[in-house]
Amino acid sequence: MNQFHLNKKKIINDPVFGFINLQSELVFDLLESPEFQRLRRIKQLGLTYLVFPGANHSRFEHALGASHLMRQAISVLRLKGHKITNQEAEAVTVAILLHDIGHAPFSHVLENTLVEISHEEISLLIMNDLNRQFNGKLDLAIEIFTNQYEKTFLHQLVSSQLDMDRLDYLTRDSFFTGVNEGIVGIDRIIKMLNVWNGQLVVDAKGIYSIEKFLIARRLMYWQVYLHKTVVAAEFLLINVLKRASELVANGITVFATPALDLFLKNNFTSEDFNKNIVVDGKNVLEWFSLLDDNDILISVKEWQFHTDLVLSLLAKSIVNRKLFKNELKSKPVSKQVENNILKQISKNITHDEKLAKYLLITGDITNNALNKHNENIHILFNDGNVKDIRNASDINLSVLTKTVRKYILCYPKELDFY
Repeated sequence: MNQFHLNKKKIINDPVFGFINLQSELVFDLLESPEFQRLRRIKQLGLTYLVFPGANHSRFEHALGASHLMRQAISVLRLKGHKITNQEAEAVTVAILLHDIGHAPFSHVLENTLVEISHEEISLLIMNDLNRQFNGKLDLAIEIFTNQYEKTFLHQLVSSQLDMDRLDYLTRDSFFTGVNEGIVGIDRIIKMLNVWNGQLVVDAKGIYSIEKFLIARRLMYWQVYLHKTVVAAEFLLINVLKRASELVANGITVFATPALDLFLKNNFTSEDFNKNIVVDGKNVLEWFSLLDDNDILISVKEWQFHTDLVLSLLAKSIVNRKLFKNELKSKPVSKQVENNILKQISKNITHDEKLAKYLLITGDITNNALNKHNENIHILFNDGNVKDIRNASDINLSVLTKTVRKYILCYPKELDFY
């Protein structure tokens, strides 16, 4: 083996899992691509760092961690006698590595804000583009990613109720936020994985680890992902971009990086991405691949000094962490309360009723740890019987399928009268 090949076998020191080995030249080359390096500049948890200061980890780290867990899962399944070829092993590793490559800046925060297309769709578009660059080497990975391959369990390792994506992000997010409730027994869960009738299952000895995994997921959502202050900050970011876009549409100059400027001026849809519409020498997907957290932060930082009162106020709130007062309620906010707050905002801050809407945030947030409409987590018993986790567990897990809905109310703190 020559030196060129040896250089592609790398060891990466991950703070969560320790040393991660890269044993695939294709994986190494994909890591080196600009599309994947962009994930270094996309925060895994959006604006969560405004509440949990350590939450500055990126989608890059998460993708590496998920691919590491995938390699472990493959080894376990092979030891249990399930045939997974080297080509399949590499393909499913590539699929999990690239599963988040289409995320917008700040991950889920700006989903459908800058573009009207899901990150899953964009991920597939980027994977197809990379496949062209790599002369078809991603064909099998794309088949697995889109669940078109005959071995369904490989897709389930990438995307299911118990996939390597979830196992990594729960552990990683718990580590960087310091919220210990998210810690789950990853090693044991992976060692308990099995395949039955082509489907991914868990050996019965792992049932308690699965119960803990589901409960941990529920706790992490309410303590971290849907933390009321995090949600309030995210709504502020969405509103500041909406206001910037509105100003641009009205012919008012707003500073923005070239990539962000394009998406402020255009409302691109899934159809636009698929048509390969070219703007200034690049198609929409290429422009999107140039967009990351830095474009947003640099622009918002500059917007603090814009002459538009609302744009300036929202930008200052984000940059200086002067977040709005926020409350979570069990019932929707009444129109009477909304109108009362809007009047106060107009009277004391904007002096314009139409602009007041940007400074009042209402809406609902929902969570369930086990989606009863998606595929289930199956437990395999020694006698060959398979049961859904809800039937196999000796505790009542039905509460985890119940959708919990809460209602948020945010407004400037200077109006702290409600």
